[in-house]
Amino acid sequence: MPTLQLLLVKFGIRFVGVKLGILGLGTVGTGTVQLLQDNAGRHPLLRDVEIYRVGVRSLDKPRMVELPGAVLTTDLAAIVNDPQVDIVVEVIGGLEPARSLILKAIENGKHVVTANKAVISRFGDEIFTAANKAGVYVMLEAAVGGGIPVIQPLKQSLSVNRIHTVTGIVNGTTNYILTRMQTEGISFDDVLADAQKLGYAEADPTADVDGLDAADKIAILASLAFGGRIKLQDVYCEGIRQVSKTDIAYADKLGFVIKLLAIAKTVNLPPISPTLREATYASTPDHPISVRVHPTLVPKAHPLASINGVYNAILVEGEPIGQVMFFGPGAGAGATASAVSSDILNLVAALQTSTATPNPLLSCRHQDYCQITPLEELVTRFYTRFLTKDQPGVIGKLGTCFGKYSVSLESVVQTGFQGELAEIVVVTHDVREGDFRQALAEIRTLEAIDSIPSLLRVL
Repeated sequence: MPTLQLLLVKFGIRFVGVKLGILGLGTVGTGTVQLLQDNAGRHPLLRDVEIYRVGVRSLDKPRMVELPGAVLTTDLAAIVNDPQVDIVVEVIGGLEPARSLILKAIENGKHVVTANKAVISRFGDEIFTAANKAGVYVMLEAAVGGGIPVIQPLKQSLSVNRIHTVTGIVNGTTNYILTRMQTEGISFDDVLADAQKLGYAEADPTADVDGLDAADKIAILASLAFGGRIKLQDVYCEGIRQVSKTDIAYADKLGFVIKLLAIAKTVNLPPISPTLREATYASTPDHPISVRVHPTLVPKAHPLASINGVYNAILVEGEPIGQVMFFGPGAGAGATASAVSSDILNLVAALQTSTATPNPLLSCRHQDYCQITPLEELVTRFYTRFLTKDQPGVIGKLGTCFGKYSVSLESVVQTGFQGELAEIVVVTHDVREGDFRQALAEIRTLEAIDSIPSLLRVL
């Protein structure tokens, strides 16, 4: 915080003219500028915000907002180094130069607002360590749910709860694809091509359809919910390319819909002595968690089952609150600008009313890493579809193999034929994933098994 501002805060004098340096004037940057310029009827503190400098790639590009020529610059480094800038708003996306610019802004004592989930999920430990050392805030409401306010509720409103599960539909592209596959009975490839034409999917959809975007977001949510840092490489990630319209149809008959879920959940500790447990998990903020992204069969009665199209929702479960769900548009200029501007507003309030010590309810101050339970220790239900030769006793052989590895079956249904092959769908009760995988490995060796085209988890 600049010296003059510190003196004003110390003596309780209100100051005006918090100066923003905005990095990027794309969709989100433009939406943010539009919201800040059109501040009539909004919170009065927004009138204290000055759009001081805006960094762009080209000065000649036509824009949807009007800004004085002196405000625009192609020198992004000059913005984070400018002593007049109080808050740096990073909305350029990508890893570099975003990471370096954020770190330089922090080094220069500037507060940061970012919508960049990729940078936070990969370099959050470095960024927040630097911010804590410098005594500045890094605000990231827009990095996870677009316009859905979930970051500050996890930091503040829900902070007294013992959170045990965060489950989210946090990628609008995949939710749109799966919704259309469900409602129209068409294939993944056909819906993806249509989504790209409509602008719901990128030309290279890898980050969305392979679950990478959702993994970035659940890493951030898990860190906040469970009070520890998350290593992104520990987040299990599986996308939706393998989900077929056949599985969508079978799921519907069984009372489920298929969603790409991002899940962070506490794991029950094994039945060992308190002394051994303390020694085993001494380095964890609380106790082990699983953090994962994968397509999931969701019961139709579940709150997330009805979240369709490009919408997102995040379900938080804890004690004593029970269930709380945050729902809304997960992307778009207006939605994301709302979250970015909310963070700006919080910082303006902090600058005008607080001491030089950062408010711990706005900061991310945890230092330890969460212990992530290996996937083979996960206990969940499974849906599996087998193609088998039409021979007597096949279902019995499947049951024998599953029983050998303590896999209890909820249902086994022969659904029909694909050519000369019988199609068998199995749904299990809760089972340890490692045991289930061992059973499948043995089943694959059976002469009657042609293939296992589908393997999905069940919520």
